[in-house]
Amino acid sequence: MEDKYLSALPLGRTVAFSPLYDPSQLCPVPRSLARQALGISAEKGLPFYGEDIWNCWELSWLDENGKPLLAVAEIRIPADSPFLVESKSLKLYLNSFNMTRISGTEELKSTLIRDITAIVQAKIDLTLHMPEDFFHLRPGEPEGLCIDTLPFNAEKPAFPETGDSKGIISEKLFSRLLRSHCPVTGQPDWATVHIAYRGQPICHESLLRYIVSLREHTGFHESCAETIFCCILERCRPENLMVSARFTRRGGIDINPFRSTHSCTMPNERDFRQ
Repeated sequence: MEDKYLSALPLGRTVAFSPLYDPSQLCPVPRSLARQALGISAEKGLPFYGEDIWNCWELSWLDENGKPLLAVAEIRIPADSPFLVESKSLKLYLNSFNMTRISGTEELKSTLIRDITAIVQAKIDLTLHMPEDFFHLRPGEPEGLCIDTLPFNAEKPAFPETGDSKGIISEKLFSRLLRSHCPVTGQPDWATVHIAYRGQPICHESLLRYIVSLREHTGFHESCAETIFCCILERCRPENLMVSARFTRRGGIDINPFRSTHSCTMPNERDFRQ
C-alpha cells in the first residue's frame, strides 16, 4: 500500500503546472502508513491530540477584472484526519489559482476549504491573511530553554530519559537541530522542535542526543513530530506532554505539526528560519 501511494505523488517528478484552477492536483497520503511503525492507529485510539499548521506564502489569484491579488493561507488540519495532503500537490493546487478569476476572498476561502477537506476527509480551519495584516506574521524567539549548547557525547544512548530527581516539574525546551529526510526525495528537512511537559525532569543531554540521532530519520513532517512525541511519552512518562516542530519552508509552504496529551490550540508563531 505504501508504494501505491508514494509512487503516485508528484514529489521528485517533473510535473506541468496547471494555468487554471485544478483541484485534481491534490494528492492524499494515509496517516496510517507512518503510524503502523509506531504501533498506533485511529482505530485503537490515538495517544495525542493536535493539528498540522500549514503556512502557504505564495497564494495569488485574479479578481473579476483580472488584477492579481495575494494572501498568506494558514491551514489547520486535525491530527485525527485519515489523510494528510502531500505538500508538492498542495503547491501545484495553489498555483492553479494564479490565473483564475475569483469574485472575492469568501469564494476563494470556501473553495480551498471544500477541496482540502475532501482530500484529508476531516474538517479543517483556514484563515486568509491579507497584506494589510502581514505585520502579525513576524517571527519571534522560541519560549523556554535552548538545549543546543549542552555538552554532547555521541557514544551515549540516544534516547530521552528522566534524571535522578523524583520531583514533578513543568518545563519548556527547544532545539533548532532537528533534521530529517523526505521519504520520497531523500532531501533534508530542517525544523525547530519545541517540547513542553509536566513530570519527572527529563535529562536535557539525553534529549539533545535523541534529537541529533534523527538526522538520518526518514519521514514526512507530521510523522517526525509523532515519532518524537511517542518516544518521550513512552520513555519518560510525563503527566502532560506537547511536542511541536516548525519546519523550514519548501515550495513556499512551511508545515508545523504539534501533538499534545491534552486538547489545545497552538498559536501559529513563526520561527526566524521560516
